[in-house]
Amino acid sequence: MNMEEVLNILKALSEETRLRVLKLLQQGELCVCDIVAALETSQPKISFHLNVLKEAGLIKDRKQGRWIHYRIDESDMFRRFLVLSLVEKLTDKAIDEDRKRLDMWIKSKAAKALPSSCECREVSKCST
Repeated sequence: MNMEEVLNILKALSEETRLRVLKLLQQGELCVCDIVAALETSQPKISFHLNVLKEAGLIKDRKQGRWIHYRIDESDMFRRFLVLSLVEKLTDKAIDEDRKRLDMWIKSKAAKALPSSCECREVSKCST
């Protein structure tokens, strides 16, 4: 691993929104609309942060149909250790509201018989 890669990882981990995303992904795979709902942030901003995390090798994505699912990349022990170390230091209280919003969002999707993950542009317009 060269210096540029290490700096890229540290920069990716130095932003609050990205740490909140990683804390949510610690529970399992999520799609963009799930993260948007949890963080109450716009889809373009979340996509930007996901891209930074992906470029740093901290998360992976997979496409299923027209939905993209994100998860923590566990293939590199150094990166995984950094993520675990930092996310562990974040108290659950720090992202309690994020988790509550995510749980409410997932329950509302289930009640509407929506797919478990969808590629929405806006949470309020999720109709797939």
